[in-house]
Amino acid sequence: MEEAITYHVPFSTNYFLFLMAGHSKWAQIKRQKGVNDAAKGNLWGKFGKRIAVESKKANGDVSAPNLRSVIETAKKANMPKDNIERAVAKGTSADAASLENVVYETYGPGGAAILIETVTDSRNRTAAEIKHLLSKLGLTLAAPGSAAWAFEKTTEGYAPKATVPLSEADDRALMEILETIDAHDDVEEVYTNAV
Repeated sequence: MEEAITYHVPFSTNYFLFLMAGHSKWAQIKRQKGVNDAAKGNLWGKFGKRIAVESKKANGDVSAPNLRSVIETAKKANMPKDNIERAVAKGTSADAASLENVVYETYGPGGAAILIETVTDSRNRTAAEIKHLLSKLGLTLAAPGSAAWAFEKTTEGYAPKATVPLSEADDRALMEILETIDAHDDVEEVYTNAV
């Protein structure tokens, strides 16, 4: 019977941990960069739609107050100049005729009113997608005006006229709902009257 030969290879545990730490750190950096890039792309896409809508209203006049304001906000978010110029041009093109603002309403946890401001090129598609998204979150689309009464239109969007205090559990649930809704491509802003 043959004896098993065992080889003893000197191995440093510290060296192994060093190698693994480097790999793990790179994986974390790569994952975080991907998340940041996706968030930045989503934000720039929303700014692009908003600029196109304001450009359409202003007939491409970048000195118009609303368009200039949106462009300045996009610049603060580090949106590239080329992207801004393309969005302004898109607002004056024939494709821009189909872009429109649509506001959807619903109620969230604790009776908090929610307004969902969208920019879309297909009202029917966006309505169906928002309705489906809300149903997945356990909410339903409310009739026009049923939640809007709690807000007043301002130059920066909608401000609550009446507020609703929430419990910690309702607040956590509402934050998750708002983040999910805000991630939709056509959604520009989400407003709530919860405090």
